[in-house]
Amino acid sequence: MIPRGGNVAPTRDYVASGDWDGAFIDDYLATAAAAVPDRMALAEPTRSLTFAEFDAAVNALASALQAHGIAPGDVVSWQLPNWIEACVVHLAAIRIGAVSNPIIPIYRHTETAFILRQSASRIVFVPSVFRNFDYAAMACEIARELDEPPTVVVVGEGSPAGGIRYDAFVDGAEKPNRVDRSPDDVVLLLYTSGTTSDPKGAMHSHNTLNYENRSIADLLELSESDVIFMPSPVGHITGILYGIQLPPMLRSGVALLDVWSPQAGMSLIDEYRCTTTVAATPFLHGIVHDPSGSSHDLSSMRNFLCGGADVPPDLVIEATDTLDALVARVYGSTEFPTASAGKRNDPLTKRATTDGRAIKSAEIRIVDDDMQDVTPGIPGEILLRGPEMFLGYLDNRLNDSAFTADGWFRSGDLGRLDTEGYLEIVGRKKDIIIRGGENLSAKEVEDHLFAHPMIADVAVVGSPDPVLGERVCAIVVPEPEVDIELEHLTGWLIERNIARQKLPESLIVVDELPRTASGKIQKFKLRELAADRAKGTVHR
Repeated sequence: MIPRGGNVAPTRDYVASGDWDGAFIDDYLATAAAAVPDRMALAEPTRSLTFAEFDAAVNALASALQAHGIAPGDVVSWQLPNWIEACVVHLAAIRIGAVSNPIIPIYRHTETAFILRQSASRIVFVPSVFRNFDYAAMACEIARELDEPPTVVVVGEGSPAGGIRYDAFVDGAEKPNRVDRSPDDVVLLLYTSGTTSDPKGAMHSHNTLNYENRSIADLLELSESDVIFMPSPVGHITGILYGIQLPPMLRSGVALLDVWSPQAGMSLIDEYRCTTTVAATPFLHGIVHDPSGSSHDLSSMRNFLCGGADVPPDLVIEATDTLDALVARVYGSTEFPTASAGKRNDPLTKRATTDGRAIKSAEIRIVDDDMQDVTPGIPGEILLRGPEMFLGYLDNRLNDSAFTADGWFRSGDLGRLDTEGYLEIVGRKKDIIIRGGENLSAKEVEDHLFAHPMIADVAVVGSPDPVLGERVCAIVVPEPEVDIELEHLTGWLIERNIARQKLPESLIVVDELPRTASGKIQKFKLRELAADRAKGTVHR
Protein backbone atom coordinates (compact mmCIF):
# COMPACT_ATOMS: atom_id res chain seq x y z
CA MET A 1 0.00 0.00 0.00
CA ILE A 2 1.44 3.36 -1.10
CA PRO A 3 1.05 6.34 1.29
CA ARG A 4 -1.45 8.97 0.16
CA GLY A 5 0.27 12.22 -0.71
CA GLY A 6 3.76 10.72 -0.95
CA ASN A 7 6.67 11.25 1.40
CA VAL A 8 7.50 14.92 0.77
CA ALA A 9 5.11 17.82 1.30
CA PRO A 10 5.13 20.60 -1.35
CA THR A 11 6.87 23.76 -0.22
CA ARG A 12 4.42 26.07 -1.99
CA ASP A 13 0.64 26.24 -2.30
CA TYR A 14 0.24 25.17 -5.91
CA VAL A 15 -3.53 24.96 -5.56
CA ALA A 16 -3.80 28.64 -4.64
CA SER A 17 -1.48 29.57 -7.51
CA GLY A 18 -3.66 27.66 -9.99
CA ASP A 19 -0.83 25.34 -11.04
CA TRP A 20 -2.67 22.35 -9.56
CA ASP A 21 -6.23 22.21 -10.87
CA GLY A 22 -7.39 19.09 -9.02
CA ALA A 23 -8.33 17.10 -12.13
CA PHE A 24 -8.05 13.30 -12.32
CA ILE A 25 -5.79 11.95 -15.05
CA ASP A 26 -8.27 9.35 -16.34
CA ASP A 27 -11.14 11.87 -16.49
CA TYR A 28 -9.52 13.45 -19.54
CA LEU A 29 -10.04 10.14 -21.34
CA ALA A 30 -13.67 9.86 -20.26
CA THR A 31 -14.31 13.44 -21.42
CA ALA A 32 -12.63 12.81 -24.79
CA ALA A 33 -14.65 9.60 -25.25
CA ALA A 34 -17.86 11.56 -24.71
CA ALA A 35 -16.86 14.53 -26.88
CA VAL A 36 -15.07 12.83 -29.79
CA PRO A 37 -15.90 9.10 -29.47
CA ASP A 38 -14.92 8.15 -33.02
CA ARG A 39 -11.63 10.05 -33.16
CA MET A 40 -8.44 7.97 -33.30
CA ALA A 41 -6.91 7.78 -29.82
CA LEU A 42 -4.22 5.10 -30.02
CA ALA A 43 -2.48 3.67 -33.06
CA GLU A 44 0.17 1.02 -33.56
CA PRO A 45 1.58 0.00 -36.93
CA THR A 46 -1.10 -2.74 -37.23
CA ARG A 47 -4.10 -1.64 -35.11
CA SER A 48 -5.81 1.35 -33.52
CA LEU A 49 -8.53 2.35 -31.04
CA THR A 50 -10.97 5.26 -31.00
CA PHE A 51 -11.47 7.26 -27.83
CA ALA A 52 -14.72 5.41 -27.14
CA GLU A 53 -12.96 2.05 -27.54
CA PHE A 54 -10.01 3.21 -25.42
CA ASP A 55 -12.28 4.34 -22.57
CA ALA A 56 -14.30 1.10 -22.73
CA ALA A 57 -11.10 -0.96 -22.56
CA VAL A 58 -9.91 1.03 -19.53
CA ASN A 59 -13.28 0.52 -17.82
CA ALA A 60 -13.24 -3.22 -18.50
CA LEU A 61 -9.74 -3.70 -17.11
CA ALA A 62 -10.46 -1.44 -14.13
CA SER A 63 -13.51 -3.57 -13.32
CA ALA A 64 -11.46 -6.76 -13.67
CA LEU A 65 -8.79 -5.38 -11.35
CA GLN A 66 -11.41 -4.61 -8.71
CA ALA A 67 -12.86 -8.09 -9.07
CA HIS A 68 -9.37 -9.43 -8.48
CA GLY A 69 -9.20 -7.52 -5.19
CA ILE A 70 -7.08 -4.54 -6.26
CA ALA A 71 -7.92 -1.63 -3.96
CA PRO A 72 -6.90 2.04 -3.77
CA GLY A 73 -3.20 2.35 -2.95
CA ASP A 74 -2.34 -1.12 -4.27
CA VAL A 75 0.47 -1.31 -6.82
CA VAL A 76 -0.27 -2.51 -10.35
CA SER A 77 2.99 -3.24 -12.19
CA TRP A 78 3.43 -3.58 -15.92
CA GLN A 79 6.43 -4.31 -18.11
CA LEU A 80 5.00 -3.79 -21.55
CA PRO A 81 6.29 -2.38 -24.87
CA ASN A 82 4.60 0.51 -26.66
CA TRP A 83 1.39 -1.44 -27.07
CA ILE A 84 -2.21 -0.37 -26.63
CA GLU A 85 -2.46 -2.61 -23.56
CA ALA A 86 0.23 -0.58 -21.75
CA CYS A 87 -1.90 2.56 -22.09
CA VAL A 88 -4.99 0.68 -20.91
CA VAL A 89 -3.26 -0.82 -17.85
CA HIS A 90 -1.83 2.53 -16.77
CA LEU A 91 -5.14 4.39 -16.87
CA ALA A 92 -7.19 1.46 -15.52
CA ALA A 93 -5.03 1.30 -12.41
CA ILE A 94 -5.37 5.05 -11.88
CA ARG A 95 -9.15 4.96 -12.43
CA ILE A 96 -9.69 2.69 -9.40
CA GLY A 97 -7.28 4.58 -7.14
CA ALA A 98 -4.43 2.09 -7.52
CA VAL A 99 -0.81 3.03 -8.28
CA SER A 100 0.55 2.41 -11.76
CA ASN A 101 4.09 0.98 -11.70
CA PRO A 102 5.68 0.82 -15.16
CA ILE A 103 8.86 -1.25 -15.50
CA ILE A 104 10.97 -0.58 -18.56
CA PRO A 105 11.26 -3.62 -20.87
CA ILE A 106 15.08 -3.67 -20.81
CA TYR A 107 15.03 -4.73 -17.15
CA ARG A 108 15.67 -8.39 -16.50
CA HIS A 109 15.36 -10.65 -13.47
CA THR A 110 17.58 -8.71 -11.05
CA GLU A 111 16.01 -5.28 -11.53
CA THR A 112 12.43 -6.51 -12.00
CA ALA A 113 12.53 -8.69 -8.89
CA PHE A 114 13.78 -5.78 -6.80
CA ILE A 115 10.97 -3.51 -8.01
CA LEU A 116 8.20 -6.08 -7.51
CA ARG A 117 9.48 -6.89 -4.03
CA GLN A 118 9.97 -3.32 -2.78
CA SER A 119 6.71 -2.04 -4.24
CA ALA A 120 4.73 -4.99 -2.85
CA SER A 121 3.08 -5.24 -6.25
CA ARG A 122 -0.25 -7.10 -6.29
CA ILE A 123 -0.32 -7.84 -10.01
CA VAL A 124 2.03 -7.53 -12.99
CA PHE A 125 1.24 -7.38 -16.72
CA VAL A 126 3.93 -8.64 -19.10
CA PRO A 127 4.24 -9.67 -22.76
CA SER A 128 4.39 -13.35 -23.54
CA VAL A 129 7.47 -12.88 -25.70
CA PHE A 130 8.89 -9.61 -26.98
CA ARG A 131 12.08 -9.19 -29.00
CA ASN A 132 12.90 -12.87 -28.46
CA PHE A 133 12.75 -12.64 -24.66
CA ASP A 134 10.26 -14.65 -22.60
CA TYR A 135 8.88 -12.09 -20.14
CA ALA A 136 6.12 -14.42 -18.97
CA ALA A 137 8.61 -17.07 -17.88
CA MET A 138 10.72 -14.47 -16.08
CA ALA A 139 7.75 -12.94 -14.28
CA CYS A 140 6.46 -16.30 -13.14
CA GLU A 141 9.93 -17.28 -11.94
CA ILE A 142 10.20 -14.06 -9.93
CA ALA A 143 6.70 -14.52 -8.50
CA ARG A 144 7.69 -17.93 -7.14
CA GLU A 145 10.60 -16.32 -5.30
CA LEU A 146 8.53 -13.66 -3.50
CA ASP A 147 6.83 -14.16 -0.14
CA GLU A 148 3.71 -12.41 -1.44
CA PRO A 149 3.78 -13.16 -5.19
CA PRO A 150 1.90 -10.89 -7.59
CA THR A 151 -0.55 -12.33 -10.07
CA VAL A 152 1.04 -12.54 -13.53
CA VAL A 153 -1.14 -11.49 -16.46
CA VAL A 154 0.27 -12.22 -19.92
CA VAL A 155 -0.40 -10.07 -23.00
CA GLY A 156 0.06 -11.48 -26.49
CA GLU A 157 0.20 -14.85 -28.19
CA GLY A 158 1.82 -17.94 -26.75
CA SER A 159 1.70 -19.86 -23.49
CA PRO A 160 1.14 -17.81 -20.36
CA ALA A 161 3.82 -19.93 -18.61
CA GLY A 162 1.82 -20.10 -15.39
CA GLY A 163 0.19 -16.69 -15.69
CA ILE A 164 -3.31 -15.61 -16.70
CA ARG A 165 -4.06 -14.59 -20.28
CA TYR A 166 -5.04 -10.92 -20.57
CA ASP A 167 -8.18 -11.70 -22.58
CA ALA A 168 -9.32 -14.18 -19.95
CA PHE A 169 -8.59 -11.73 -17.14
CA VAL A 170 -10.88 -9.02 -18.57
CA ASP A 171 -13.53 -11.37 -19.99
CA GLY A 172 -17.01 -10.24 -18.97
CA ALA A 173 -15.86 -7.08 -17.16
CA GLU A 174 -17.61 -3.79 -17.94
CA LYS A 175 -17.36 -0.81 -15.59
CA PRO A 176 -15.60 -0.35 -12.26
CA ASN A 177 -17.16 0.80 -9.01
CA ARG A 178 -16.40 4.40 -8.05
CA VAL A 179 -13.80 4.88 -5.33
CA ASP A 180 -12.85 7.75 -3.05
CA ARG A 181 -9.90 9.59 -4.59
CA SER A 182 -7.91 12.78 -4.20
CA PRO A 183 -5.84 14.61 -6.85
CA ASP A 184 -3.00 14.46 -4.33
CA ASP A 185 -3.02 10.65 -4.28
CA VAL A 186 0.06 8.84 -5.57
CA VAL A 187 -0.84 7.45 -9.00
CA LEU A 188 2.59 6.69 -10.45
CA LEU A 189 5.50 4.78 -8.95
CA LEU A 190 8.35 4.91 -11.45
CA TYR A 191 11.79 3.50 -10.75
CA THR A 192 14.87 5.31 -11.95
CA SER A 193 18.50 4.25 -11.71
CA GLY A 194 20.74 6.73 -9.97
CA THR A 195 23.97 6.69 -8.04
CA THR A 196 23.14 3.56 -6.09
CA SER A 197 22.96 -0.02 -7.32
CA ASP A 198 19.23 -0.40 -6.74
CA PRO A 199 16.58 1.56 -8.67
CA LYS A 200 14.76 4.31 -6.78
CA GLY A 201 10.97 4.47 -6.79
CA ALA A 202 9.79 8.04 -7.50
CA MET A 203 6.15 8.90 -6.73
CA HIS A 204 3.87 11.31 -8.62
CA SER A 205 0.27 12.43 -8.19
CA HIS A 206 -2.56 13.50 -10.51
CA ASN A 207 -1.61 17.09 -9.80
CA THR A 208 2.12 16.83 -10.53
CA LEU A 209 1.67 14.91 -13.78
CA ASN A 210 -1.26 16.97 -15.09
CA TYR A 211 0.61 20.21 -14.45
CA GLU A 212 3.59 18.91 -16.42
CA ASN A 213 1.46 18.07 -19.44
CA ARG A 214 -0.33 21.41 -19.37
CA SER A 215 3.01 23.19 -19.28
CA ILE A 216 4.21 21.27 -22.36
CA ALA A 217 0.94 21.89 -24.19
CA ASP A 218 1.34 25.62 -23.53
CA LEU A 219 5.03 25.61 -24.47
CA LEU A 220 4.37 23.96 -27.83
CA GLU A 221 0.95 25.57 -28.42
CA LEU A 222 -0.71 22.18 -28.81
CA SER A 223 -4.38 21.60 -29.62
CA GLU A 224 -6.69 18.74 -30.53
CA SER A 225 -5.43 18.95 -34.11
CA ASP A 226 -2.00 17.72 -33.01
CA VAL A 227 -1.02 14.05 -33.19
CA ILE A 228 1.76 12.73 -30.96
CA PHE A 229 4.47 10.40 -32.24
CA MET A 230 5.86 8.22 -29.44
CA PRO A 231 8.90 6.00 -30.06
CA SER A 232 10.19 6.43 -26.49
CA PRO A 233 9.23 3.54 -24.18
CA VAL A 234 5.91 4.14 -22.45
CA GLY A 235 7.54 2.67 -19.36
CA HIS A 236 9.60 5.89 -19.16
CA ILE A 237 8.40 9.19 -17.78
CA THR A 238 8.53 10.58 -21.33
CA GLY A 239 6.31 7.87 -22.77
CA ILE A 240 3.90 7.93 -19.83
CA LEU A 241 3.39 11.67 -19.96
CA TYR A 242 3.31 12.41 -23.67
CA GLY A 243 2.41 8.98 -25.08
CA ILE A 244 -0.38 7.97 -22.68
CA GLN A 245 -1.63 10.99 -20.71
CA LEU A 246 -1.20 14.04 -22.97
CA PRO A 247 -3.26 12.83 -25.98
CA PRO A 248 -6.55 12.42 -24.02
CA MET A 249 -5.92 15.81 -22.38
CA LEU A 250 -5.68 17.33 -25.88
CA ARG A 251 -8.40 15.03 -27.28
CA SER A 252 -5.85 14.04 -29.91
CA GLY A 253 -4.27 10.79 -30.98
CA VAL A 254 -0.90 9.14 -30.54
CA ALA A 255 1.05 6.83 -32.85
CA LEU A 256 3.03 4.27 -30.83
CA LEU A 257 6.13 2.47 -32.07
CA ASP A 258 7.30 -0.58 -30.12
CA VAL A 259 10.51 -1.48 -31.99
CA TRP A 260 12.53 1.46 -33.21
CA SER A 261 13.74 1.86 -36.73
CA PRO A 262 13.94 5.18 -38.59
CA GLN A 263 11.93 3.77 -41.47
CA ALA A 264 9.09 2.55 -39.23
CA GLY A 265 9.09 5.82 -37.32
CA MET A 266 8.92 7.98 -40.41
CA SER A 267 6.22 5.75 -41.88
CA LEU A 268 4.02 6.34 -38.80
CA ILE A 269 4.66 10.09 -38.90
CA ASP A 270 3.65 10.12 -42.55
CA GLU A 271 0.56 7.89 -42.14
CA TYR A 272 -0.91 9.65 -39.10
CA ARG A 273 0.41 13.15 -39.88
CA CYS A 274 2.14 13.35 -36.52
CA THR A 275 3.07 16.83 -35.39
CA THR A 276 4.91 16.47 -32.10
CA THR A 277 7.25 14.27 -30.13
CA VAL A 278 9.48 14.35 -27.09
CA ALA A 279 12.21 11.77 -27.46
CA ALA A 280 15.89 11.01 -26.90
CA THR A 281 18.83 11.75 -29.17
CA PRO A 282 18.92 8.40 -31.08
CA PHE A 283 15.41 8.94 -32.43
CA LEU A 284 16.19 12.41 -33.76
CA HIS A 285 19.52 11.25 -35.16
CA GLY A 286 17.88 8.28 -36.89
CA ILE A 287 15.21 10.36 -38.59
CA VAL A 288 17.65 13.04 -39.76
CA HIS A 289 20.34 10.69 -41.03
CA ASP A 290 18.40 7.75 -42.47
CA PRO A 291 18.92 7.66 -46.26
CA SER A 292 15.34 6.55 -46.88
CA GLY A 293 13.93 9.68 -45.27
CA SER A 294 13.20 11.35 -48.58
CA SER A 295 10.56 8.70 -49.35
CA HIS A 296 8.39 9.84 -46.41
CA ASP A 297 6.42 13.05 -46.04
CA LEU A 298 7.47 14.54 -42.69
CA SER A 299 6.04 17.99 -43.34
CA SER A 300 3.44 17.56 -40.57
CA MET A 301 6.12 17.52 -37.85
CA ARG A 302 6.39 20.88 -36.15
CA ASN A 303 7.81 20.05 -32.68
CA PHE A 304 10.69 17.79 -31.65
CA LEU A 305 11.87 18.24 -28.06
CA CYS A 306 15.02 16.24 -27.53
CA GLY A 307 16.50 15.18 -24.19
CA GLY A 308 17.37 12.24 -21.98
CA ALA A 309 20.94 12.10 -23.30
CA ASP A 310 23.53 14.55 -24.55
CA VAL A 311 22.22 16.35 -27.62
CA PRO A 312 24.98 17.50 -30.00
CA PRO A 313 24.47 21.13 -31.08
CA ASP A 314 25.12 20.23 -34.71
CA LEU A 315 22.24 17.73 -34.60
CA VAL A 316 19.80 20.40 -33.42
CA ILE A 317 20.91 22.74 -36.21
CA GLU A 318 20.77 20.04 -38.88
CA ALA A 319 17.41 18.70 -37.70
CA THR A 320 15.90 22.19 -37.63
CA ASP A 321 16.79 22.59 -41.29
CA THR A 322 15.78 19.04 -42.31
CA LEU A 323 12.41 18.99 -40.55
CA ASP A 324 11.66 22.72 -40.83
CA ALA A 325 10.31 22.45 -37.30
CA LEU A 326 10.98 23.55 -33.74
CA VAL A 327 13.86 21.34 -32.60
CA ALA A 328 15.01 22.12 -29.10
CA ARG A 329 16.79 20.59 -26.16
CA VAL A 330 14.94 19.86 -22.94
CA TYR A 331 16.17 19.19 -19.40
CA GLY A 332 14.30 17.05 -16.91
CA SER A 333 14.14 13.72 -15.14
CA THR A 334 11.73 11.19 -13.68
CA GLU A 335 11.67 13.26 -10.50
CA PHE A 336 11.21 16.61 -12.27
CA PRO A 337 9.98 15.88 -15.81
CA THR A 338 10.64 19.25 -17.51
CA ALA A 339 12.56 22.00 -15.78
CA SER A 340 13.70 23.86 -18.90
CA ALA A 341 13.32 23.74 -22.65
CA GLY A 342 14.08 25.68 -25.77
CA LYS A 343 11.20 27.72 -27.15
CA ARG A 344 10.05 28.64 -30.63
CA ASN A 345 11.25 32.23 -30.37
CA ASP A 346 14.68 31.33 -28.94
CA PRO A 347 17.68 31.92 -31.22
CA LEU A 348 18.80 28.72 -32.92
CA THR A 349 22.22 28.97 -31.28
CA LYS A 350 20.56 28.94 -27.84
CA ARG A 351 18.37 25.98 -28.76
CA ALA A 352 21.42 24.12 -30.01
CA THR A 353 23.88 24.85 -27.21
CA THR A 354 21.66 25.10 -24.11
CA ASP A 355 18.65 23.36 -22.58
CA GLY A 356 16.63 26.54 -22.70
CA ARG A 357 15.11 28.45 -19.82
CA ALA A 358 12.81 27.40 -16.97
CA ILE A 359 9.29 26.86 -18.24
CA LYS A 360 6.09 28.09 -16.57
CA SER A 361 6.38 27.87 -12.77
CA ALA A 362 9.56 25.76 -12.66
CA GLU A 363 12.40 27.26 -10.62
CA ILE A 364 16.12 26.60 -11.14
CA ARG A 365 19.01 27.47 -8.84
CA ILE A 366 22.74 26.83 -9.27
CA VAL A 367 24.59 26.40 -5.98
CA ASP A 368 28.10 25.65 -4.78
CA ASP A 369 29.14 22.93 -2.33
CA ASP A 370 27.94 25.12 0.55
CA MET A 371 24.46 25.43 -1.00
CA GLN A 372 25.06 29.10 -1.80
CA ASP A 373 23.82 30.54 -5.09
CA VAL A 374 26.57 31.21 -7.61
CA THR A 375 26.77 34.08 -10.07
CA PRO A 376 25.70 33.61 -13.73
CA GLY A 377 28.24 31.67 -15.78
CA ILE A 378 29.68 29.80 -12.79
CA PRO A 379 28.94 26.06 -12.71
CA GLY A 380 27.38 24.36 -9.71
CA GLU A 381 24.77 21.81 -8.69
CA ILE A 382 21.30 22.26 -10.18
CA LEU A 383 18.47 22.62 -7.65
CA LEU A 384 14.86 22.42 -8.83
CA ARG A 385 11.45 23.31 -7.44
CA GLY A 386 8.03 23.46 -9.03
CA PRO A 387 4.49 22.07 -9.34
CA GLU A 388 5.60 18.98 -11.29
CA MET A 389 8.22 17.90 -8.76
CA PHE A 390 7.72 14.35 -7.54
CA LEU A 391 6.38 13.56 -4.09
CA GLY A 392 9.48 11.79 -2.87
CA TYR A 393 10.90 8.28 -3.09
CA LEU A 394 9.06 5.21 -1.88
CA ASP A 395 12.09 4.41 0.28
CA ASN A 396 11.80 7.37 2.61
CA ARG A 397 15.47 7.04 3.64
CA LEU A 398 16.50 8.41 0.24
CA ASN A 399 14.66 11.71 0.68
CA ASP A 400 16.99 13.35 3.21
CA SER A 401 19.82 13.49 0.68
CA ALA A 402 17.52 14.25 -2.27
CA PHE A 403 16.05 17.48 -0.90
CA THR A 404 17.40 20.59 0.80
CA ALA A 405 15.96 21.63 4.15
CA ASP A 406 13.73 24.17 2.38
CA GLY A 407 12.36 21.72 -0.17
CA TRP A 408 14.50 22.07 -3.30
CA PHE A 409 15.28 18.88 -5.22
CA ARG A 410 18.99 18.22 -5.57
CA SER A 411 19.32 17.01 -9.14
CA GLY A 412 22.93 15.86 -8.79
CA ASP A 413 23.60 17.45 -12.18
CA LEU A 414 26.10 20.24 -12.70
CA GLY A 415 25.17 23.24 -14.80
CA ARG A 416 25.36 26.97 -15.20
CA LEU A 417 22.89 29.71 -16.01
CA ASP A 418 23.86 32.59 -18.26
CA THR A 419 22.69 36.16 -17.68
CA GLU A 420 19.53 35.52 -19.74
CA GLY A 421 18.59 32.42 -17.73
CA TYR A 422 19.56 29.78 -20.30
CA LEU A 423 20.71 26.52 -18.69
CA GLU A 424 23.79 24.63 -19.83
CA ILE A 425 24.50 21.16 -18.41
CA VAL A 426 28.22 20.70 -17.79
CA GLY A 427 28.41 17.37 -15.95
CA ARG A 428 26.87 15.11 -13.34
CA LYS A 429 27.43 14.49 -9.70
CA LYS A 430 25.28 11.42 -10.10
CA ASP A 431 27.36 8.48 -11.21
CA ILE A 432 25.07 7.42 -14.00
CA ILE A 433 25.52 6.70 -17.68
CA ILE A 434 22.81 7.98 -20.02
CA ARG A 435 22.69 5.57 -22.96
CA GLY A 436 20.05 6.43 -25.53
CA GLY A 437 17.94 8.15 -22.89
CA GLU A 438 18.27 5.25 -20.41
CA ASN A 439 19.76 6.01 -17.01
CA LEU A 440 22.20 3.21 -16.16
CA SER A 441 23.83 2.88 -12.76
CA ALA A 442 27.62 2.65 -13.08
CA LYS A 443 27.85 1.36 -9.52
CA GLU A 444 25.50 -1.51 -10.25
CA VAL A 445 27.69 -2.76 -13.10
CA GLU A 446 30.82 -2.17 -11.00
CA ASP A 447 29.40 -4.17 -8.10
CA HIS A 448 28.88 -7.19 -10.34
CA LEU A 449 32.26 -6.87 -12.04
CA PHE A 450 34.11 -6.60 -8.73
CA ALA A 451 33.08 -10.20 -8.09
CA HIS A 452 34.75 -11.42 -11.30
CA PRO A 453 37.74 -13.63 -10.42
CA MET A 454 39.90 -12.05 -13.17
CA ILE A 455 39.37 -8.46 -11.96
CA ALA A 456 41.40 -6.77 -9.22
CA ASP A 457 39.82 -3.33 -9.56
CA VAL A 458 37.23 -1.77 -11.87
CA ALA A 459 35.40 1.43 -12.64
CA VAL A 460 32.60 1.97 -15.12
CA VAL A 461 32.06 5.31 -16.92
CA GLY A 462 30.26 6.68 -19.92
CA SER A 463 32.12 6.85 -23.20
CA PRO A 464 30.80 9.58 -25.54
CA ASP A 465 28.82 8.42 -28.57
CA PRO A 466 27.34 10.71 -31.25
CA VAL A 467 24.11 8.68 -31.55
CA LEU A 468 23.37 7.22 -28.11
CA GLY A 469 24.96 10.02 -26.10
CA GLU A 470 27.05 7.57 -24.08
CA ARG A 471 28.06 3.94 -24.14
CA VAL A 472 29.19 1.84 -21.19
CA CYS A 473 32.97 1.64 -20.82
CA ALA A 474 34.67 -0.60 -18.25
CA ILE A 475 38.13 0.40 -17.03
CA VAL A 476 39.74 -2.64 -15.44
CA VAL A 477 42.80 -3.54 -13.39
CA PRO A 478 43.17 -7.29 -14.00
CA GLU A 479 44.55 -9.78 -11.54
CA PRO A 480 48.32 -10.44 -11.96
CA GLU A 481 49.32 -12.27 -15.12
CA VAL A 482 45.77 -12.29 -16.44
CA ASP A 483 44.77 -11.30 -19.98
CA ILE A 484 41.21 -10.08 -19.83
CA GLU A 485 38.92 -9.50 -22.79
CA LEU A 486 35.61 -7.70 -23.20
CA GLU A 487 33.85 -11.04 -23.67
CA HIS A 488 34.85 -12.08 -20.16
CA LEU A 489 32.96 -9.12 -18.73
CA THR A 490 29.83 -9.34 -20.86
CA GLY A 491 29.51 -13.10 -20.38
CA TRP A 492 29.81 -12.70 -16.62
CA LEU A 493 27.09 -10.03 -16.52
CA ILE A 494 24.73 -11.96 -18.81
CA GLU A 495 24.96 -14.93 -16.42
CA ARG A 496 23.84 -12.55 -13.66
CA ASN A 497 20.69 -11.59 -15.58
CA ILE A 498 21.71 -7.97 -16.15
CA ALA A 499 19.92 -5.96 -18.82
CA ARG A 500 21.96 -6.03 -22.02
CA GLN A 501 21.94 -2.23 -22.33
CA LYS A 502 24.14 -2.19 -19.20
CA LEU A 503 26.81 -4.43 -20.70
CA PRO A 504 30.18 -2.72 -21.30
CA GLU A 505 30.72 -1.96 -24.97
CA SER A 506 34.36 -1.05 -24.58
CA LEU A 507 37.20 -2.09 -22.28
CA ILE A 508 40.26 -0.19 -21.16
CA VAL A 509 42.89 -2.15 -19.23
CA VAL A 510 45.09 -0.14 -16.86
CA ASP A 511 47.68 -0.88 -14.18
CA GLU A 512 45.83 1.12 -11.53
CA LEU A 513 42.87 3.45 -11.14
CA PRO A 514 43.50 7.11 -10.28
CA ARG A 515 42.42 7.86 -6.71
CA THR A 516 42.31 10.80 -4.33
CA ALA A 517 44.35 10.90 -1.15
CA SER A 518 41.32 9.49 0.70
CA GLY A 519 41.05 6.59 -1.76
CA LYS A 520 38.11 7.75 -3.88
CA ILE A 521 38.34 6.94 -7.58
CA GLN A 522 38.75 10.06 -9.72
CA LYS A 523 36.02 9.36 -12.21
CA PHE A 524 36.58 12.59 -14.11
CA LYS A 525 40.03 11.35 -15.16
CA LEU A 526 38.56 8.06 -16.32
CA ARG A 527 35.88 9.83 -18.33
CA GLU A 528 38.61 11.84 -20.03
CA LEU A 529 40.49 8.61 -20.77
CA ALA A 530 37.37 6.97 -22.19
CA ALA A 531 36.63 10.03 -24.33
CA ASP A 532 40.19 10.10 -25.70
CA ARG A 533 40.00 6.44 -26.66
CA ALA A 534 36.36 6.23 -27.70
CA LYS A 535 37.24 5.10 -31.21
CA GLY A 536 38.85 1.85 -30.01
CA THR A 537 37.48 -1.16 -28.19
CA VAL A 538 40.31 -2.53 -26.06
CA HIS A 539 43.18 -0.41 -24.78
CA ARG A 540 46.23 -0.95 -22.60
